[in-house]
Amino acid sequence: MATHQTFPSPDPRFWLLSDARNDASLEAALSRLPKGSGFIFRHYHLASGERRTRFEALAAIGRAYGHIIVLSGSASRAHAWGADGIYGAPAKLPEKSDLLRLATAHDEGEIRAANRIGADAVLLSPVFPTRSHPGGAALGPDRFRQLAAIAEMPVIALGGMTQERAIQLGWPRWAAIDGLVSPTDS
Repeated sequence: MATHQTFPSPDPRFWLLSDARNDASLEAALSRLPKGSGFIFRHYHLASGERRTRFEALAAIGRAYGHIIVLSGSASRAHAWGADGIYGAPAKLPEKSDLLRLATAHDEGEIRAANRIGADAVLLSPVFPTRSHPGGAALGPDRFRQLAAIAEMPVIALGGMTQERAIQLGWPRWAAIDGLVSPTDS
């Protein structure tokens, strides 16, 4: 089994990812997350100016609750916007940065690429079937654990995750788009 690096402090157990479909619920969701959770701002559906405005509004709420704020985008944009970190495929992340680097992975090759660049954490997905990719193949708990064992950094479970599924999986760190937003938020 791989030796995992120490995750930067604070060590978020919960990560909320933004998406066009959960946009209307994000303020309420950010306020309900435990203090020190993580928020990954994606919002690919917005034009650049609108995206920055939305990022700034949500980042302010997240910071008020002590959350780590990560931007999907370049390191230079993350610095300019005041993000704590960057999120993306290992090939798009810098090998060194003063920002937190969260890599995405869906298979062994991407886990190994995240290892090569020394990512701070990797989001491994999809663990379970998701609304993001209807009918797409999911890793399932056994394959997820096999891939997670290869990672040389903390692994964050993503894909169809909810509190109940995190308990079922027995995994300490997990992320969700829908699973951390309640139906009453909309």
